[in-house]
Amino acid sequence: MQAWLKYLAQSSEVTQLPMDSMKGQGGIQMLLTAEQEAQQIVAAARNCETLKSKPISISRRSIRADIFSLSVKLTRLKQANDEAEKEVSNYRSHLDDEFKNKIAETTGSSGSTAKQLEEETEMKIRDLKDTASRVSPDIVGMLIKNVTTVKT
Repeated sequence: MQAWLKYLAQSSEVTQLPMDSMKGQGGIQMLLTAEQEAQQIVAAARNCETLKSKPISISRRSIRADIFSLSVKLTRLKQANDEAEKEVSNYRSHLDDEFKNKIAETTGSSGSTAKQLEEETEMKIRDLKDTASRVSPDIVGMLIKNVTTVKT
C-alpha cells in the first residue's frame, strides 16, 4: 500500500482537477465518488495487510484509462456548465428586455395621463373663470344693494 501511495505522490500522470470545475452538483457528486473509491482502496489495503497477500496491482494502462475517462467527463462537465451559463444569460437578458418594455409602457402612459390631467385642470379653471365672469355683475349688484340699504 505504501508503494502505491508513493507512486501516486511521485507520478506525473496524476492530474489535479481545478476547483472551478467542481462547482455545483456535479462537483459534489465527483467528490462523493472519489471518497467512495478512496474508502474502497483503503479497505482493500487493510484486507491485504490482514491476509498477508500480495499488494494490489494496478497497471499503468488502467490508470491512464481512468485518467482519460475522468478528463472526458471533466470536458463534458465544462461544456454543460458553459451551455447552462449561456442559457441563463439569454434568459436573464430576455427578462431584462421585458422589464424595460413594461417600464417604457408604464412611463409612456403616465406621461399621457399627466397631460390629460393638466388639460382637464385647465378646462375646469376656464369654466370657473367663465362662471365667475357671468355671475360677478349679479353678485356686485347684490353686495351694493345690501351695503347701501340701512335697516331700521
